[in-house]
Amino acid sequence: MANMKHADKYKRGYYMPPYECLDWAKKEYIDHAPSWCSVDLRDGNQALIIPMSLDEKLEFYKKLLEIGFKEIEIGFPAASETEYEFCRTLIEKNMIPKDVRIQVLTQSREHIIKKTFEAIKGCDNAIVHLYNSTSVAQREQVFRKSKEEIIEIAVSGAKLCKQYREEFGENNIIFEYSPESFTGTEPEFALEIVNAVLDVWQPTKEKPVIINLPVTVEMSLPHVYASQIEYMCKNMKYRENVIVSLHPHNDRGCGVADSELGLLAGADRIEGTCFGNGERTGNVDIVTLALNMYTHGVDPQLDFSDMPSLVEVYERVTRMKVNMRSPYAGSLVFAAFSGSHQDAIAKGMKWREEKDPAHWTVPYLPLDPKDVGREYDGDVIRINSQSGKGGIGFLLQKQYGYTLPKKMAEDFGYAVKSVSDHKHAELQPAEIYDIFKARYLNKKQPCEVTEAHYVQNKDDTITAKVTATLSETGKTVYRESDGNGRLNAVANALKDALGIDFVLETYEEHALERHSNSEAVSYISIVRDGKTYWGAGRHSDIIVSGVRALVSAINNSYNTEY
Repeated sequence: MANMKHADKYKRGYYMPPYECLDWAKKEYIDHAPSWCSVDLRDGNQALIIPMSLDEKLEFYKKLLEIGFKEIEIGFPAASETEYEFCRTLIEKNMIPKDVRIQVLTQSREHIIKKTFEAIKGCDNAIVHLYNSTSVAQREQVFRKSKEEIIEIAVSGAKLCKQYREEFGENNIIFEYSPESFTGTEPEFALEIVNAVLDVWQPTKEKPVIINLPVTVEMSLPHVYASQIEYMCKNMKYRENVIVSLHPHNDRGCGVADSELGLLAGADRIEGTCFGNGERTGNVDIVTLALNMYTHGVDPQLDFSDMPSLVEVYERVTRMKVNMRSPYAGSLVFAAFSGSHQDAIAKGMKWREEKDPAHWTVPYLPLDPKDVGREYDGDVIRINSQSGKGGIGFLLQKQYGYTLPKKMAEDFGYAVKSVSDHKHAELQPAEIYDIFKARYLNKKQPCEVTEAHYVQNKDDTITAKVTATLSETGKTVYRESDGNGRLNAVANALKDALGIDFVLETYEEHALERHSNSEAVSYISIVRDGKTYWGAGRHSDIIVSGVRALVSAINNSYNTEY
């Protein structure tokens, strides 16, 4: 019997716009990148058990610049000395590029606003982010104030920001306002308070205002948020001079969806963290959001081409971990263990190479791993007991140059899966190659051909003069036999020397590398007593490699465990 019997105590705390706002639903995809603001150093830092030190924040800040963020919320300078010191360090050491704005957060309280302006004094480019909470729950339960009183808090804060900007002579500062807890605020009231703030700040084309509409707590399905954003965008004053920003959290696991639908609804800007780190379940994951656009052919204007480096810095300075299945960045997101997936990927890669190298449509891989600094061999095809012949053969070919015949790849696949199953572990490429060599390559027991000479007969047949060593008896034997080719003649000589019968069924060969002194590899299967045995040979001489493959297959026919 289910134990969760109290669903009726929850009520929906969000509000739809007063009329239908569904123009966003007619759009197919996001056709251009928004402006981005990283809040890793503020919102993300607040979520850490051990907040970052000054040196750690500086290192992460430099990485964010490297990625291409032009707006970075660096902290809440009035909240602590570390936050204040970090802000002053960036300014006094000239660490803010000319095309980058730092953003600082402040509550709508005079002493906090004043401290914030002191922190950014002398900064060439800054955003002062003012906020106060507006939701029904916050108004009734926390502040116990009327709508008019909540508006007054916002308006008085907006006036103080304008006053201190003038007093400090920092006319290059732009303002941002957030009706915090927007998702629990009636849209009509959110619009009223936003417009009241805009009337104070009077945005212009030269000095726009950012209006941030946060998902402070996720309360609804994403389409509700999109409708709320569309309503605000359609009815906001000074809209042509307002940058509408989104700051989604992830309480319902829909932060990315909220952001994507919000952008369709008219928003211009996203605030988030690189890997979704933030309070409670986190902020929107900018890596996922940006690369979702990228896989639709849209340049996100952020550079995640060295994802391993970003993950390393993030995990070290935050002491958080990027989940191995996190989209695009996790250690296993490109990994295919399933045999059918591996086969599809291997065939898709080959099709792309032959048919359409300019485009990426490989099954099961929405993103080319190389675009984020990952490799096909170590990151895509991973081998365990669930793997199939396609993936195992793909890895052997990419890493070591061996292209196995289809039936041999199947035989090898079973051998590899058996080893993985027995070890109960993933196998690394070197281990797989070791299995290949031990099972097939240049095997010398119980038989080895040490010498072979060939005579071309008048009827176009070949006579092979073979010297073979039989390790079981320690004898060296000499045989001479005819055949319709060198390999056939050697096979007939070995049948005679060993006293066995078999049928040479398959022969394939190729160069291991494409240059004049490359080695050749040959693959041969024989049928003996109704069972097929495979062997491989490698040598600079294609004839010798074929003989070695034949001998390896014969030797495998003596192996009771084959």
